[in-house]
Amino acid sequence: MQESPKKILVIEDDNVTRNLYLMGLEAKGFDTIGADTGLAGIQQAQEHIPDLVICDITMPDMDGYSVLTTLRQDPVTAIIPFIFLTGSSTKADVRKAMELGADDYLTKPSTLDELLRAIAIRLQKQATLQYWWAMKLEKAPQSVFADNTTAIARGVSVGVGVGVGEAFGTEDSGRAAPDTEIMIPPKSIFPYIPQLKEVFDFIEAHYHQGITLCDVAVAVGYSPAYLTNRVSKQTGETVNCWIVKRRMAGARFLLQNNDQTVEKIAKALGYQDVSHFSRQFRQHHGLPPQAWRKEHQLVSQKQVKLWQNC
Repeated sequence: MQESPKKILVIEDDNVTRNLYLMGLEAKGFDTIGADTGLAGIQQAQEHIPDLVICDITMPDMDGYSVLTTLRQDPVTAIIPFIFLTGSSTKADVRKAMELGADDYLTKPSTLDELLRAIAIRLQKQATLQYWWAMKLEKAPQSVFADNTTAIARGVSVGVGVGVGEAFGTEDSGRAAPDTEIMIPPKSIFPYIPQLKEVFDFIEAHYHQGITLCDVAVAVGYSPAYLTNRVSKQTGETVNCWIVKRRMAGARFLLQNNDQTVEKIAKALGYQDVSHFSRQFRQHHGLPPQAWRKEHQLVSQKQVKLWQNC
């Protein structure tokens, strides 16, 4: 089955420049759409959902930055690759474009070959990300920690001295004595921000699979740069920071409530390298995992004894 041609939207207020690019792209086999204003470009993008957008920055009714911001705020158009093509090449302009979520930035005059190379790179990257993520979701095994974190979220009681299988939800070992159980508070580490619920829900469901910022961005339909900016503005923390915080919460629970090795806990939380896990844990807690475990298991045991003596 022959693949349909990619659709490119060119937003450019100069008629000569716009038509040159449209004709050149059509000659290379692309389907093209032209828009002579920023507002018209947004309407065309929302109507036709192109595979890529090329946009000038300086336009009379709405500049390219506003076009990009509008498209990134719409879930339908948020993940479309976006290339700025403009006569301005100052460092401040380039930085602003990237912070808003642009995928590339070409300066005029640019040849058709330069534009085609930029388009090819962005389309290939988009296709690779989508394929990689689809394969990852299809093949990723259910985490041995998933059932247990669900229990934590619901406030299910978990024994202080639970066995390895029980702590990881892999064995029928519900033999912990009733008087050695404590309640894990059903408290999420994520702030309640409705606009970011999809982001935090995805992190909660997949943090143990070694996800990164790019995975979250693809899943929620935003570019990594735009998503980072959005989450940082509303929470003061980056997406990667929230992933690490969720892993650290899981690490604390597992270290305190079972005797699995640090290496196995690291793998259960999505880390490929136990040294990386240990380094991050120490940065967040001031102690390496094993030392933290000894200190906090002792505290928990003392709390249980005090409770028993009441």
